[in-house]
Amino acid sequence: MSTNVNTKELKEILETTPDKQNIMLVGKHGIGKSEILTEFFEKKGMKVTALFLGQMSDPGDLIGLPRLDESTGKTMFMPPYWFPTDGKPVVLFLDELNRARPEVLQTIMDLALNRKLAGRSLPEGSRLVSAVNEGEEYQLTDLDPALVSRFNIYNFRPTAAEWLLWAAEQKVDERVITFIQENPRFLDTCDKAGDETGLDKSPDRRAWKKVSDCIKDCPELKAIHKKIISGIVGAQATTAFMSSISQNRILSAKEILMNYEKHKSKIDKYMLHETAVANESIFRFLETQEISDDDKQTIAQNLALYVKGLQSPKKKEEFAHFVSIYEKGTYSQAIVFILTEAPELYTQMTNFIKNL
Repeated sequence: MSTNVNTKELKEILETTPDKQNIMLVGKHGIGKSEILTEFFEKKGMKVTALFLGQMSDPGDLIGLPRLDESTGKTMFMPPYWFPTDGKPVVLFLDELNRARPEVLQTIMDLALNRKLAGRSLPEGSRLVSAVNEGEEYQLTDLDPALVSRFNIYNFRPTAAEWLLWAAEQKVDERVITFIQENPRFLDTCDKAGDETGLDKSPDRRAWKKVSDCIKDCPELKAIHKKIISGIVGAQATTAFMSSISQNRILSAKEILMNYEKHKSKIDKYMLHETAVANESIFRFLETQEISDDDKQTIAQNLALYVKGLQSPKKKEEFAHFVSIYEKGTYSQAIVFILTEAPELYTQMTNFIKNL
């Protein structure tokens, strides 16, 4: 059985694994495999080339087309468009490996073993990462054990919290972020209700970003938006999403931190799960937003007032949740903000932990 890894662990594996060793990621589509790999390696100055093997009809799509070298009378292969000719190492991302035709997989064997295609070597330092889809909905090809043995294999299981932090950094619509925080089961799941065409839609991480792009400039969602969203994430997820919006929504971190007194009465009435959503939202805001010097004092003061409200006898669990987020250390920039702009909160949380 393969090892499960989240996004943070995957990045550590990519950092630690020698470039001569190949990596295979197992997971559903739409969970961010290619985006994470591209971001990681491009930060290191390496070009990432994605090859969708399930779309290749024959090995020529991978190794290039043959031509006659008139000077030698021998057949040579023209390098494909993606092959590096400048001598710089690259990262080849072999997507949909288990949807490739058997004849294409035979070509991959030489690439995985010797870093060669049609006798042409990849530049020294190049990396090879593959991804395979899992699930009954995919038409898959059985992989040769000899090929599988050439890869270190990991089940990629990114957490909802990691996606929420990424979503905040990408300015995904707050309604989408709040919905997924409250209903993480809809981040990666299948909508079983559908027709008989085999074209049922189900939500995934990529799809929720599309939903955000469609609604981010629309303060009020109309009937047509429901149909648009249903075509992106499916009927079941859409019904739940629209219902959450129509209900009494949870305040955004910006609303709380910029004008706490205005919303205090509403915040005081929050149930535990609602406060938990607000707590996470505040840490994500402090982690991902560029806060101007003019706003720092206002945010620090309102944060202090918010946390003071959590320290009332009836909110003890809510404050414990806030402290637990701080203790995890996931939001490093938020921690820096608290230490530098609201140090009294650090003292309060430290005392709370000591008294447990």
